Amino acid sequence: MNAVFQTDRGRIRSHNEDSGGVFHHNSNLCLAIVADGMGGHNAGDTASRMTIESFEKHWNETAAGIQSPGDAMNWLKSIIPVINADILIHASTHEECSGMGTTLVAALCTEKFCTIASIGDSRCYLQSEDGFSQVTEDHSLVNELVKSGEITKEAAENHPKKNVLTRALGTDEKLAVDYRTIMFEEGDLLLLCSDGLSNKVADAQISYVLQLTDSLPAKADTLIQMANENGGEDNITVVILEHCAARESG
Repeated sequence: MNAVFQTDRGRIRSHNEDSGGVFHHNSNLCLAIVADGMGGHNAGDTASRMTIESFEKHWNETAAGIQSPGDAMNWLKSIIPVINADILIHASTHEECSGMGTTLVAALCTEKFCTIASIGDSRCYLQSEDGFSQVTEDHSLVNELVKSGEITKEAAENHPKKNVLTRALGTDEKLAVDYRTIMFEEGDLLLLCSDGLSNKVADAQISYVLQLTDSLPAKADTLIQMANENGGEDNITVVILEHCAARESG
């Protein structure tokens, strides 16, 4: 399984509140994460960084026991509430971090399946022989308005409250996370990204880049470049996973 993680400050922001990472246990077990912090300078950085560091720690300690979709689901469901509590405690004991939080999209992948956890508006996409699809659902005010029929999907693209989240990690003791398991087969690509990409690059363009014969780092570079060329107002983070169990890694 090949993977790449890249993050960029963008063209406008003075600092990068996104964090992410790819953690391998062996050649066929991988955890990919993107977290987009919020709460201002230091606070947003802290929330997203704490999330990635905690995931990595737990992954190194317990990944060996994950074999089935049920194992993956249970592992994610055991770790995420711990991280949520840690962020809440840190925010309550550090005044400069009051109100901080982060989005989260995490994909725990084997050569047969991917189990995905998401909260907020960082996204997971799948590029497969069946086409391109968004795996996760945005937890945002605008998406709620689209679902209720109050506005169209097209109107949502430029809505003034597009960045208002209805859920996030580390902002409430009551935690509501979406979990989903999908098939992951040879040739499939999984993309995790912050809204710095998805708000600036259309699905059709993302799909086009993923299908290029370029290397994974080159694809990630291209996506980030496109987001920056379209304004780059936000931090941009990209993780791409490629299922290549029957091919040599490279």
